[in-house]
Amino acid sequence: MQTITPDRQAHDLRVPQVAMGSAVKESVARQFDAVAEHYRLSAVHAGGEDLAQLVVAAALRGHERVLDAGCGAGHTALALAPGAAHVTAIDLAAAMLAQGQRLADERGLTNITFQPGDVEALTFADASFDLVTSRYSAHHWPHPQQALAEFRRVLRPGGRVLLADVVGYDDFVCDTHLQAIELLRDPSHVRDHTLAQWLTMLATAGFTPVVRFTWALRLDFAAWVTRMATPSATVRQLRTLLTHAPSEVRIQLQVEEDCSFTLMGALVEGLRD
Repeated sequence: MQTITPDRQAHDLRVPQVAMGSAVKESVARQFDAVAEHYRLSAVHAGGEDLAQLVVAAALRGHERVLDAGCGAGHTALALAPGAAHVTAIDLAAAMLAQGQRLADERGLTNITFQPGDVEALTFADASFDLVTSRYSAHHWPHPQQALAEFRRVLRPGGRVLLADVVGYDDFVCDTHLQAIELLRDPSHVRDHTLAQWLTMLATAGFTPVVRFTWALRLDFAAWVTRMATPSATVRQLRTLLTHAPSEVRIQLQVEEDCSFTLMGALVEGLRD
């Protein structure tokens, strides 16, 4: 029988983790390249009170260099650009970047650069940015702690990160159902972390975290699955899960007759020392 030393064991465990991260990122690029135009047109992503609150929290004064991490079709970067010196928007999906550039061109915004990038392996120099933002992206990150460490590295001292996303539930039953429907609808989904988990991860990464805003995000079921081009067989599974979920899940998610439902979102700020 082979004896595995602690060092050998740790190495063996890291190999599948790295492979998993790579596979998830390939899935993200593939999934969103196919539906990029849907996200350019998505009302959830193009607007909403959470986007307005993120812009308020950014409190830009015109000199800041901003990194929008996991920019998708560029809606957050576009909202921030008028108040910033320059916004760099990165994403794994080339088609998403193209949609963002299209919107920037339509609006005459010239201080945005859209480019490929991995939030967990940023190519920018230390202290390159005053602000890092991320909205509706973090649930796709295989290793969020690594992404937060990269954000801290590229932020100048006193810089901030503003992270907005759907958050999970402390209740295990509700959280299991949430993660299940998210993954069924979108195979590139990793996890909706709880608000407490985000605060802990930010603090561990060297930020001073504070909750800036929470909101109820109502998702129209038909628009939700259409946006991701979810196959019809999977749509039926999703309807079954939501319709026959335990009562505490249906109450927490405010499941409606047509299977539309409501999740909680949070905007969290992290201050770099």
